Amino acid sequence: MKVRCLLVDDEPLAIQLVKNHLEQLELFEVVATCSNAIKALEVLRSKTIDLMFLDIKMPQLTGIDFLKTLKNPPAVIMTTAYREFALDGYDLDIVDYLLKPITFDRFFKAIDRYLRSVQTQVGVLPEAGIAGFIYVKVGGKFHKLYADDILYVESLKDHVVIMV
Repeated sequence: MKVRCLLVDDEPLAIQLVKNHLEQLELFEVVATCSNAIKALEVLRSKTIDLMFLDIKMPQLTGIDFLKTLKNPPAVIMTTAYREFALDGYDLDIVDYLLKPITFDRFFKAIDRYLRSVQTQVGVLPEAGIAGFIYVKVGGKFHKLYADDILYVESLKDHVVIMV
């Protein structure tokens, strides 16, 4: 079962960047993209969304004001060029706060934070099809390793050996 994502941003390039990052992770799928909060509300009413990437500065309604209107929002990762709203975001119990331009390394850290929060809330989630796993970067490419397949992990100074 994939994590269903909604991308809300008034900048098409920002949406494309997040989509590109998500395409590198097989566990995630983009259900919809929206250029404003009003369209996002329509999507949230009609589709199941697990994780929303939400810009702050948008026309008509800011991402923070939009989030305040939601009674049961999905998990949220804020994506913005403005540092000054970070505390507001965390007051709303967001997963993470990403500053544009979003590098893949920082994006991946936010995704890891989301996955850890989901696992903490519900355990390992075997009923949802999500077994315990990690992503490992080898030669510039990410590989998914399931915890049950790992025999041991050994730290060797500046690198790690994982025996599967």
